[in-house]
Amino acid sequence: MTPPARVTPSTRTAQATPAPAAMPARRPGVGRAADPTVRSAGQPVATTVPGGGLLRHRDFRLLWAGQTASAIGSNVTALALPLVAVTVLDAGTFVVAVLTAAAWLPWLLVGLPAGAWVDRLPRRPVMIVCDLASALLFLSVPVAAAIGALTVTQLLVVALGAGLARVFFETADQVYLPTLLRPEQVPEGNAKLQATQTASYVLGPGLAGVTAQLAGAVTALLLDALSFLVSAACLLRIRTVEPRPERAGRSRSLRREIGEGIRFVARDPYLRVLTAFGAASNVGLVGYQAILVVFLVREARLAPAPVGALVAAMSLGGIVGALLATTLGRRLGTARAMLLAAAFTGPPALLIPAAGPGGRLALPAIGGMLVSLGVAVGNVLKGSFRQTYTPHQLLGRVTVSMHMLNYGTIPLAAVLAGAVGSAYGAGTAIAVMTGWLALTPAILLIGPLRRRRDLPVAPKLL
Repeated sequence: MTPPARVTPSTRTAQATPAPAAMPARRPGVGRAADPTVRSAGQPVATTVPGGGLLRHRDFRLLWAGQTASAIGSNVTALALPLVAVTVLDAGTFVVAVLTAAAWLPWLLVGLPAGAWVDRLPRRPVMIVCDLASALLFLSVPVAAAIGALTVTQLLVVALGAGLARVFFETADQVYLPTLLRPEQVPEGNAKLQATQTASYVLGPGLAGVTAQLAGAVTALLLDALSFLVSAACLLRIRTVEPRPERAGRSRSLRREIGEGIRFVARDPYLRVLTAFGAASNVGLVGYQAILVVFLVREARLAPAPVGALVAAMSLGGIVGALLATTLGRRLGTARAMLLAAAFTGPPALLIPAAGPGGRLALPAIGGMLVSLGVAVGNVLKGSFRQTYTPHQLLGRVTVSMHMLNYGTIPLAAVLAGAVGSAYGAGTAIAVMTGWLALTPAILLIGPLRRRRDLPVAPKLL
């Protein structure tokens, strides 16, 4: 359960599900200059303001601002890219689904080596390069349209290239946050980032729908290109000095380092079951999202602006979930809150295929709100748990090992939904995908979460 209520073919998270989700972290700065301090050997650097919260961290505010702009741009693209395919290039259901698949395919192709590479490299420069590359990719679409050269092939290349940048950005981002924040600050940092991320699921589609109706869907992609540049500029201004990645054992092969991350996830009962749940739930979550625009435009007969408004409404629950996640974890226990979040993620999705004209549009809005609420709570809790539970020198590899399975199911889900939609109609495909999603919370009952109030703070030595 990673990407939240919309899947974006761009470089920022969850978590998707896919995306996503699950949907991405930053660093502490200060209102006045503070000296960076190293907490202990191998631990991240953090700058703090005595008596201040994360809102007084200059560097965290920069990270937060950059990610907010980036997230809004990404969710403009989440609606604008399929709208370009459907309204400008007259693409079919399967082609639109393949666009989503292309955006997530790099997790299968390069996900594992990316985790090992990120553990060897300084993370902030990696994130900046990814932002700049993504800006150029999305800028190429309106340029090609202006000269009459835009094709479906180019859209696929852009989705694939931006997805590749996303693999490196998101992996580096997950490792970078704990270098800026103390362990006890990580949940608050994730919650703030998740709140603005989920808010972007409301603002982005609405902005994309209005822009597409007034100026064309291609023009909306310019907003995403600009948002990547804003993100890169914010990252460049961060002052916190990132500790050098540990160099011990660098003579070892890349394959061996990758294996360490996989084994850590496979042997740990908590990470193992969370990964299995994320992979299974993303099949249903991304499956229905991949063809939702086609369903709303061609079967529900909605114009771009109402499509954007409905998708935005479906995402409202994510804002509430992100704001409540740390409180729920504290009051109910993090393990119990994770189970509650999964319950919201599954069965309410059955309301989505009941969409229809007039008052029946309220059904997918309510179902989507509850699903996005559950995804947001789960993403905050799972992300914070992984970042504080995993040994820091393994965090990049552990993150990408989980993401490879979580996100690796997304191309399969998108292609499967597209194939079912082409054969039997988009409405049938959405019913199949949401039916599967409703069953996936049972996976979490297989592992040790059902017996605990809280998730553990450190793994047992094996």
